[in-house]
Amino acid sequence: MGKPRNTVLIILAFFSIYVIWGSTYLLNKIAVTELPPFMLASIRFITAGTLIFVIAKIVGFNIYITRKQLINTAIAGFLFLTFGNGVIVWALKYVDSGFAALEVSAQPLVVLLLMRFFDGKKIQPMSIIGVILGVIGIYLLVSQKEIISQEGTLLGIFMIFACMISWGYGSLFVSKADLPSNYFVNTGYQMVTGGIMLLIASLLFGEEWISPTQWSNKVQLSLVMLIVFGGIVAFTSFNFLLKTVSPEKVATSTYVNPIIALALGWYFLNEQITTQSVIAAIILLTGVYFINTKKKLVIYSRFRK
Repeated sequence: MGKPRNTVLIILAFFSIYVIWGSTYLLNKIAVTELPPFMLASIRFITAGTLIFVIAKIVGFNIYITRKQLINTAIAGFLFLTFGNGVIVWALKYVDSGFAALEVSAQPLVVLLLMRFFDGKKIQPMSIIGVILGVIGIYLLVSQKEIISQEGTLLGIFMIFACMISWGYGSLFVSKADLPSNYFVNTGYQMVTGGIMLLIASLLFGEEWISPTQWSNKVQLSLVMLIVFGGIVAFTSFNFLLKTVSPEKVATSTYVNPIIALALGWYFLNEQITTQSVIAAIILLTGVYFINTKKKLVIYSRFRK
């Protein structure tokens, strides 16, 4: 009976990182129109992490971890959430949610190069094709004059790339680090530590904190969904999958997230989908397929949003 139950959990976890994480671009875009980005991200993760600990205590999970595990969860929290997510939220002030998701879809390419640099992993022929296609796709995506001519867009694009490096290195770190064996507890510590660092960043940058009573209904709803689904459910699923299935399977979310994000951004925010963006997406995702195909080295991927 254990195996079928585990299969169901895996399927649900994939749904979370496919669809729920694909929608977080839209939710963050809506919320950041009214709220400062680091304030938004810190509230999201501190609240989600605290709720995780409350749930863990209710169901009887042991939340005790070693000092080394605490340090490792803090490092992962910084790479994934403080920098990797907080800066993405900031970039969404200048970049469309669908565009950001397409750019992030090049994450496997970044991880592949990081594994080559840090671990000396040889890049297989199929992956080399993927890298070439990925570079072409990214170039087509970011070279659109009607998009990059907007104020702040170039800086936003550059910072998203920096976030991809942070998430990529975080995925490599998590695969080797001594972390809490319980995925739920692991997620809670990453969120609380990452959220506290985001809170510090918000204060250092002098962001003006706005009372929840002054938020619009759509921002309140977006933040609740980000906390419950985009935070607790999807991020726990991500940590679960990283330790349960092969990393290249986790990386397949890269194909689905940008499609979900593009569709939602177009439908709810009237974001522009250009012909060049569609061509770039096809080339880029084809490159990601070549990178992720089984005739190559194993990689880790995820962003989120």
